[in-house]
Amino acid sequence: MHKSQIFFWFLVSFLSGVFVASVFSVSQTVIYLGFISSVGLIGIFGYNRSFNSKLLLAGFFGVAFLFGIARLNSANFDKDRLDAFTDLKAGNKGIEVTVNGYIDDEPVDRGGRQEIILRAKELVAGDRTVPLDDIILLTVNNFPKFNYGDAVSVRGDLRKPENLTGFDYVTYLKKEGIRTTMFYPDISGSDKYGDTLIYKSMSFFEKTKIDFYRKIFSIKAKFESAVGRSVPEPNAAFINGILLGSRQDIPDAIEEAFNETGATHILAISGYNIMIISWAVLAGLVYFFRRRIAFWLSVVIIVLFVILTGASESVVRAAIMGLLLLFANGYGRLYNPKNSIIFAGAAMAYFNPFVLVFDIGFQLSFAAVLGLMYLYPRVDNKLKKIPKFGNLKEIFLMTLSAQIAVAPLLIYYFRNFSLVSLPVNLMILPFIPAAMFAGFISGLTGMIFPPLGQVIGWFAWAITAYQIEVVELFAGMF
Repeated sequence: MHKSQIFFWFLVSFLSGVFVASVFSVSQTVIYLGFISSVGLIGIFGYNRSFNSKLLLAGFFGVAFLFGIARLNSANFDKDRLDAFTDLKAGNKGIEVTVNGYIDDEPVDRGGRQEIILRAKELVAGDRTVPLDDIILLTVNNFPKFNYGDAVSVRGDLRKPENLTGFDYVTYLKKEGIRTTMFYPDISGSDKYGDTLIYKSMSFFEKTKIDFYRKIFSIKAKFESAVGRSVPEPNAAFINGILLGSRQDIPDAIEEAFNETGATHILAISGYNIMIISWAVLAGLVYFFRRRIAFWLSVVIIVLFVILTGASESVVRAAIMGLLLLFANGYGRLYNPKNSIIFAGAAMAYFNPFVLVFDIGFQLSFAAVLGLMYLYPRVDNKLKKIPKFGNLKEIFLMTLSAQIAVAPLLIYYFRNFSLVSLPVNLMILPFIPAAMFAGFISGLTGMIFPPLGQVIGWFAWAITAYQIEVVELFAGMF
């Protein structure tokens, strides 16, 4: 077996271990016994090479498999300093504590409430103060509004999340690094975080991160407002959804229409969307620049896009897959692209093993990139006699390839199969890059010179109006 093949199957074994541990409970005893057996195979057949080399490889693959199981178990049962203060009760009431920290992500508007990610820096219980660096999910009233980086002090009882339905909510939060919640605590905050004692005691890196992201989210808010001034609603909300993942302003009727036609994934940033964007940006730029110049311009565009969205973990993971795809096509075919893909996946799963089974965006990223790398060339070869019509054929075929690749995941997770899903996606997805580009330019120019932003906004409106009309037309068939 070639070294590249050994490397590939070694990583597959690790990912298989993570997958098995995500689905089944594997005891430490089983891990120890398996590890001893695998090391035994390596020792026996590594010492005497006259024996079957396949059994030697089986030993190494077994170690990788068991390491994947151990990595998931380690992350699953990992504890933070908040555990000692969680679910404390006096009688039938929870014991309240005070937690000080800052808002570590954009608050999410859930209608009548906000969901806030609190980076807890210290906990005060009685006369005891405990330094922290943990995350708490806060559910608070919709007013007052909070922003990223605001200093926050909350008082309430800490709770472990629970699975109240068939959905594994506990593991979903673990995937985001959240193991503790607070419901409707007393909360007070200030946007002048730099004046607080906690901020002054932080490392230079954390201070820089807070200052950087505050600026990014401020620009993002101004950009969303500029899109709203440049493009009529509900198209502006649709553009902000596909560009920035801000879907709270999209009307319920439109969301339902997208759901009925199997196109819900378009309304928010996903690995699938970034795969499409990556390929389409490169396909468009190669008409104006040499391939390698187009590649580096595409990389810059994707990086700027990620920063503008706030660089959440899910978007960064999807962008990494998109950059791999760009590299494969910007520099010609990689010697072994499957090894690059599997290595990226294994690295992501090592740092956060929950993403393999519990992160839909992660799975969509992999499915889409596999479709574009392996299915698209075959479809393109079968239809090579069809004229290209500029880059329209390429965008259409890459959309078809990615859509076929992700279809099983979309059916599984959204629990419905729409007979019109494929035609609807094929009719609107090729225009997503154009809609995003026109929307981005209209928002950008709208921030600088609003009248010009409105002129360009009509192009963005026309493209998105077509997409929304197609979705509503097919949704009306049900």
